[in-house]
Amino acid sequence: MLENKIASLLPFIPSGPNFESSRKLFAELSFEELWARDGYARFQSGHCGFILQSFDNHEFASNLMVKIIIADLDRWWKTMSEKQLGVRYPGFRMNPPKDFPWGREVNFIDLEGVCWHVAES
Repeated sequence: MLENKIASLLPFIPSGPNFESSRKLFAELSFEELWARDGYARFQSGHCGFILQSFDNHEFASNLMVKIIIADLDRWWKTMSEKQLGVRYPGFRMNPPKDFPWGREVNFIDLEGVCWHVAES
């Protein structure tokens, strides 16, 4: 019997009420937009990605969490915090690195309320 292993996971992430602002935010968060059409935009960074969906359901989004693993958390934090994204994107919030029982992370809340966990590998 052949094993069917998952090669990739590509979640659909709600954009909130302003799809275009969310697209711009994720580009500034170092995701490359590969395509956009009909209220969907495909973002990629390295071997990982997601599809941003023009969907506004804050209750759903505020219960959704995504974890990103990167090589250098301190360098990522320095680069992102210098951009002052919370000033230019009202509703965006990012917390500095913090130690948790499961490891050190930076957490940010996107424009629709999805909680993203950024951790070091």
